[in-house]
Amino acid sequence: MIPKRAVQGMTLKMLPFADAASEGLPLSQLLRLSLFQISVGMAAVMLLGTLNRVMIVELSVPAIIVATMIAIPVLIAPFRALLGFKSDNYRSAIGWKRIPYLWFGTLWQFGGLAIMPMALLVLAGDSAIDAGVFGQIAAALAFLLTGLGMHMTQTAGLALAADRASEDTRAKVVSLLYVMYLLGMGVSALIIGTLLKDYSSLLLVQVVQGAAVVTMVLNITALWKQEKMAPMTKEERSVPQPAFRAAWADLTRDTDMLRLVVTIFLGTVAFNMQDVLLEPYGGEILGLSVSATTLLTAMWATGALLGFGLAARWLSQGIDPYRMAGRGVIIGIAAFSAVLLSAPIASPFLFYTGTALIGLGGGLFAVATLTAAMTIDVSGAAGRGLALGVWGAAQATGAGLSIFLGGAIRDLVNTAANTGLLGNVLQAPSIGYSVVYQIEIGLLFITIIALGPLVRARGLGTQNPRKLELTDFPT
Repeated sequence: MIPKRAVQGMTLKMLPFADAASEGLPLSQLLRLSLFQISVGMAAVMLLGTLNRVMIVELSVPAIIVATMIAIPVLIAPFRALLGFKSDNYRSAIGWKRIPYLWFGTLWQFGGLAIMPMALLVLAGDSAIDAGVFGQIAAALAFLLTGLGMHMTQTAGLALAADRASEDTRAKVVSLLYVMYLLGMGVSALIIGTLLKDYSSLLLVQVVQGAAVVTMVLNITALWKQEKMAPMTKEERSVPQPAFRAAWADLTRDTDMLRLVVTIFLGTVAFNMQDVLLEPYGGEILGLSVSATTLLTAMWATGALLGFGLAARWLSQGIDPYRMAGRGVIIGIAAFSAVLLSAPIASPFLFYTGTALIGLGGGLFAVATLTAAMTIDVSGAAGRGLALGVWGAAQATGAGLSIFLGGAIRDLVNTAANTGLLGNVLQAPSIGYSVVYQIEIGLLFITIIALGPLVRARGLGTQNPRKLELTDFPT
C-alpha cells in the first residue's frame, strides 16, 4: 500500500508549475494572483481582435479611425516605466505599494470597457442625434482608459509577484504568469467570438460590459490579501520621493539596461510583424481554407506554451537568460525561413511548422528578456517596478509598432509590384509577404548582434555560485 504522504507529494509534483510556489508565495495565492493576467489578456483580445473587426465590418467605421483607436493603448505603453517607478516609491499610511496601483488599474480598465460599446455605437452614428466629433472623443477616451488600466494592472501585478517570490522560484513564476496571459487570450477569444456570432448592437453592449464586470471580479480576487500591511508614520510618508530622472540614472549607470531595452524592442518587432499576415498568407498564397488558417493560432499558441515550459525548466537549471534569448532568436530565424520557403514549394506542412516555431522562439525570447530585466541590480532610487515598467514599455511599443509596419510594408510592396515598379519578375502576389518575412529575419540577426555583448558580459560571471540569472529576478 502506497503511503498517504507519498501520494500527496506525487500529486503536488504532478501539478503544472507546482514548483513555482515558495514559502512567501504559496501555490494557492500564486494562482489567485495570476488572475490579473487573464483579465489583461481578455482586454487585449477585445481591443486588438474583436472590436477591431466589429468596428470595421458591423459598424462600418473608417479603417483610419479604427487604426487610430487601436494605436492609443500602444502610444501610452512607454508610460509603463513611470507607473512602475511610482509603485516602487508609493507611500501610504498602511504601507501598501503595489495594491493601490493594481486597484486603480482595475478601475481604469473597468471604466474603459464599461463606456466602450456605447461610445462605439455613437461613433458609428447609431444615436438619436448627430453627436459629431463627440463620438470619436468618447471612443478615444474608452480606448485610452482601457489601455492605461491594462498597463497599470500588469506592471503592478508583475512587480507584486516579484516582491513575493523567492530567488529560486521567480523564473518559474514568470513562466506561469505568461501561461495565464496566453490562457486569458485564448479562452476569451473563444467565448467572445461565440457570444458575438449573431451580432446586434444590444449584444455588443452586453458582451463588452460583461467583460468589464469579469475584469473587476478577476482583479479583486487576484489582489485580495496579497500584500502585507507595513504602516508608515507621518514623518516617513513626508520624506520627499526621488525624481524619475534620478531613478533612471541609477538603473542605467552601471548596467546593460539600455542595450537590453534595444534588444527587447528589436526582437519584439521582429517576432510580431507577421501577426496580421500569417492567415492572409496561408489563404491567399497557399490556398488554405478558412478553417485551415484558424489552426494557425493553435499552432502558434502550442509553440509559445512549449517555449514557456522550456524557459521555466532551463532557468531552474541555471541557464543564462541572455543565452536563452539567443536560442529563441535562432529558432525564430529558422521559423521565418520555413514560412518564407513554404510558398515556393507549396508546402502547408512547412508553413504550419514555421508558425509553431515562431511561437516557440517568441515565447523563449519574451520570458528570457523579462528574466534578464529582472536580474538588473536595482540600487538607489531604482526599483523592481521601474525595471519591469521599462521591459513592458519596450515590449508593448515594439509589438504595436511591428503590427502596423507589417501590414503597411506588405501593402506598399504589393502596390509597387502591381504597378510594375519592381519589374515583371517581382509581380507575384507573395512578394509583399516575402519582403516582410525577410525584414523580420534581418531584424533577428540584428537582435543577435545587440545581444552578443550582453552574453559575453554575463559570461564573465558564470563562476559566481550565486547564479546571477535568478538572483534579483523581479516578476
